[in-house]
Amino acid sequence: MKQVQQHTIMLFNSLTGKKERFEPLNPPFVGMYVCGPTVYNDVHLGNCRTFISFDVVFRYLQHLGYKVRYVRNITDAGHLENDADEGEDKIAKKARLEQLEPMEVVQRYTVGFHRIMERFNVLPPSIEPTATGHIVEQIQMIKKIIDKGLAYEVNGSIYFDVRKYMERESYGELSGRNVDELLAGTRELEGQSEKRNSLDFALWKKALPTHIMRWESPWGEGFPGWHLECSAMSTKYLGEVFDIHGGGMDLKFPHHECEIAQCTAAHNKKPVRYWMHANMLTLNGKRMSKSTGNTLLPQEIFSGQNPFLSKPYSPAVVRFFMLQAHYRSTLDISDEALAAAEKGFRRLMDTLTLLSDLRPSEKSSFDVRLSVQKVYNALNDDFNTPVAIAELFEISRLVNLIKMGQESLTAQDLQFLSDAVSKLILDVLGLENDQASVNEPNKFDAVIQILIDIRNKARADRNFTLSDSIRDQLLNVGIQLKDSKDGTTYTVI
Repeated sequence: MKQVQQHTIMLFNSLTGKKERFEPLNPPFVGMYVCGPTVYNDVHLGNCRTFISFDVVFRYLQHLGYKVRYVRNITDAGHLENDADEGEDKIAKKARLEQLEPMEVVQRYTVGFHRIMERFNVLPPSIEPTATGHIVEQIQMIKKIIDKGLAYEVNGSIYFDVRKYMERESYGELSGRNVDELLAGTRELEGQSEKRNSLDFALWKKALPTHIMRWESPWGEGFPGWHLECSAMSTKYLGEVFDIHGGGMDLKFPHHECEIAQCTAAHNKKPVRYWMHANMLTLNGKRMSKSTGNTLLPQEIFSGQNPFLSKPYSPAVVRFFMLQAHYRSTLDISDEALAAAEKGFRRLMDTLTLLSDLRPSEKSSFDVRLSVQKVYNALNDDFNTPVAIAELFEISRLVNLIKMGQESLTAQDLQFLSDAVSKLILDVLGLENDQASVNEPNKFDAVIQILIDIRNKARADRNFTLSDSIRDQLLNVGIQLKDSKDGTTYTVI
C-alpha cells in the first residue's frame, strides 16, 4: 500500500478526452476489463499490440501494490460478420467452411491465441470468461432492459431502442459521434427492416434454421448479440461500476458505445470510470488488410517466413518494438523499425548483465533514485512506455560510464539500481532475457516451414503419397497442419 501511495497515475480517459488522476473505487483493489479476441482465426498483430499494452497496465498496477482483478473475455459466439447485426456468425461460418463443429474452431484458435500470448510474455488475466459460458447472465440482462422499456421484440429477436434511450441518456459520448450524423450516414441493410431505426442494435437474434449455434430463451431459440457479452461478463465479475475498460481503438464505436448504453439501461448508472483505447498497427505505412496482402501474423515474424522482413525477430524484440510507441499512437511496423528495436532491446539486456558485474566505489557520482524516479514518472504519465524506455537508455549510458571508470556508485546505490532496473525491465515491461527461448522457437518455426514448403511442392506435383506422409508423420509427433485458402499453418497439439 505504501508503494501505491507514493505514485499518482494520470491516465487518458477516452470518455472525457483528457488525462485524469487514477482513483480506484475501492483502493487498493482495481477492476479492469479488456475486450478479448473472437476466436475464429489466428490472432493478428493489431490485437497483440492491444493485449501487450494492457499487459503493461496490469503489470504496473500490480507492481505498485494494487490488487487487480483483470478480466479478458473470449468471444466464442454472437459476433456477426457485420456490425449492423447482419451476416453469419464468424465462428459458425468458419465451422461450416471447414466442416467442423463450432467448438472445434473455438478450441483451435483459443489454444493458438494463448500460445501467442505466452510467446509475447503476456500474463494471463485473472478471469477469462467465454460468451457461451454466460448465456444465462446475458438473458437476465436483456430482461432488465426490456423491463425498463428500452428494448423491443420483433419476430423472436430483441433490439435495443436507441431513440428511447436517448430520451433519458446520451448516446455517442465515448466516440464523440453526433447521432443525427450517424443516422444520416447509415444505409438500409438487407434484413434490417425489423428494426425501428438503423441505430438500434441486437441484444438477442432469432436463429434461422441454418444457424448452427443456438440457445433456448424466453423469445425462442437464438443467440446473444456481440455487444451484450462484455456487458454481462464485466458486470458479473467486476460489478455494475468498475475502474478500467480497455480495448482497441476500433471498438469505440459501436461496441463500447453499445456497452455503455446496455449497462446504463440495465443498472441506471454508467459502468466504467476510465475508458482506455490502444491505437492501430500499420505495415510499411499502410493499413493491414488480408484483401490486399498487406498483412503479417505473429508466427510469420518469428519464423521470418514472410515477404516483408529480411530476417526473423523474436517475440521479445517485437514486444519491445511495440512498447517503444505510446499505446495511443499509431505504430508502423517495418523491417528497419524492427532491426532498430532489436539493437535497443539487446542494449537493455546487456545493461542488466553489466549491472550484475560492476564493482562498487566509495562514493556515488549521480543520484540513482532520481534516475529511477524518472522511469516511474513516465509510467505514471498514462503508462508512457517510450519515455520510460528512453530513461532506461539513459541509465544504460550511465552504467557503461561506470564500467569505463567515468562514473561511480556505492554498493548500496549499485544494489538499488540493479534491483530497480531489473524489476522495471523484466516485471513491468515484461521483457525476457533468455537467449535460448528467444532463438529456439525461430529455428523450430523455420524447420516446420521447410517441411510445409516440401509438402506444398509435392502436392503441386501430385505426389500425394509424399505430401500425406509429411502430414501424417508431423501429426504423429504432435504437429497438426491446417490447409486453407490463405496457406498452410501448423498447431502443436
